[in-house]
Amino acid sequence: MPSPYRAIFSAPGTTSFSVAGFFGRMPLSMMGIGIVTMISQVTGRYGLAGALSATLAMSAAVLGPQVSRLVDRHGQRRVLRPVTLISLAAAAGLLLCVQQKAPDWTLFAFTAVIGVVPSVGAMTRARWADIYRGDARSLHTAYSWESIVDEVCFIFGPIISIGLSTTWFPEAGPLLAGVFLAIGVFWLTAQRETEPQPHPQPAVKRGSALRSPGLQVLALAFVATGAIFGSVDVVTVAFAEERGQKAAASLVLAVYALGSCLAGAVFGLLHLKGEPSRRWLLGVCAMAVSMIPLLLAGNLPLLAVALFVAGLSIAPTMVTTMALVEKHVPHTQLTEGMTWTGTGLAIGVALGSSAAGWVVDASGAESAYVVPVVSGALAVVVAVLGHRRLRRPVPNREGRDEHEDSGTGELQDGGRPVA
Repeated sequence: MPSPYRAIFSAPGTTSFSVAGFFGRMPLSMMGIGIVTMISQVTGRYGLAGALSATLAMSAAVLGPQVSRLVDRHGQRRVLRPVTLISLAAAAGLLLCVQQKAPDWTLFAFTAVIGVVPSVGAMTRARWADIYRGDARSLHTAYSWESIVDEVCFIFGPIISIGLSTTWFPEAGPLLAGVFLAIGVFWLTAQRETEPQPHPQPAVKRGSALRSPGLQVLALAFVATGAIFGSVDVVTVAFAEERGQKAAASLVLAVYALGSCLAGAVFGLLHLKGEPSRRWLLGVCAMAVSMIPLLLAGNLPLLAVALFVAGLSIAPTMVTTMALVEKHVPHTQLTEGMTWTGTGLAIGVALGSSAAGWVVDASGAESAYVVPVVSGALAVVVAVLGHRRLRRPVPNREGRDEHEDSGTGELQDGGRPVA
């Protein structure tokens, strides 16, 4: 392991909560695609499968920030365990209804409740932020590590979920996702020494973290970014199917995640200077431009190369986004703030998937790559128009103006430690 990564794991407890967070995040890449595979295997109704997947994404988008807000107030252990049990019970209900061929409305009801699943990635990032508060270099590396973990989940999660549901039994993918969730959350919440302290009173007084103008820009940009991811997934599957190689779609998408994973690993080794808001803007622009070659890929090998290159801009942009959230959201609401970016992604994935499916049906897969291109253009528009908000002075964690903190001896950029 490169030395900067080895250094961040020198703090007690970091290895344990990082591994627990990996297991807890696997369902993020397994549950949605697992539901699609399960429903299509059992009923052959892809429309129902897609609608249930979108229901899960929208439910998580609505409920996720509320769960994280409760975590900021009451602590990870007190909140995550009960909501995880609710999510697991709903998942069990969904699998039972599918097996018993229950009415469609029961499937939607249970799927919606599964959305209460906690954002484990936000929980682990909040622990890193609590440990390395004031140490911009270590926090940059920690956020890069978390991005690598995310991409590893997205490389292997869909392959495992689809493989189990198609070769074992249809419910196997979502079932294993539930097992991973239980292991990850209960292991993570058993580690009290690295759990951030709750902040009940400040969170109540400040209202939602989304009141931050900077967070509003990040969340809205991530809606467009999520549309890129959602549409790329759907169109790539259709692209491979049109060429008689549908099974290869998971490998091509794994290459997409691999590009992001490698870029995140390298990005964590860099000691960057300058404004993170500028790096974020450049990252969003790079993600948008990298979508254009997808329109020109006429076969799967060329598509894989194009997606690998496109993936190189993902992790650095995500890492910088987390640094900006940490800068623009009070420390007492950090978990909620990080979850709002995930909410934006979830909404975007649902919208992008739907739009891509419609274009595929109307014009074919190759033409449907225009959806991620348009989504990228929208992300750039949001980023350019909102860039000034990300550069404005922000209150520190106690609510005072940033300039009051000058001279404290901490590593500062605009009054807050950033990457």
